[in-house]
Amino acid sequence: MIELTAAIVMLVTNDVRKAVVVNSILAIVGPLIFIITMTVGIYQIAGQLSYAKLILIFTGVVLILAGVHK
Repeated sequence: MIELTAAIVMLVTNDVRKAVVVNSILAIVGPLIFIITMTVGIYQIAGQLSYAKLILIFTGVVLILAGVHK
C-alpha cells in the first residue's frame, strides 16, 4: 500500500527530483517496518526459543538488511 501511494505521488508530481525524494523515503520506511515486525515476532516467541536460536535469527536479520543496503 505504501509503494502504491508513493507511485501515485510520483506520477502526480511529475518531477524527477520529487520522485527521488519519495523513493528515498521508501528506502527508509521499508527497513524500519521490517525491523519492527521482526522485533514484535521475536518478542512473542522469545520465551520458547533458546538463546542460540535467537542469535541465529538476529544474525539472519542483520544479513538481510546488509544485503538490501548494498
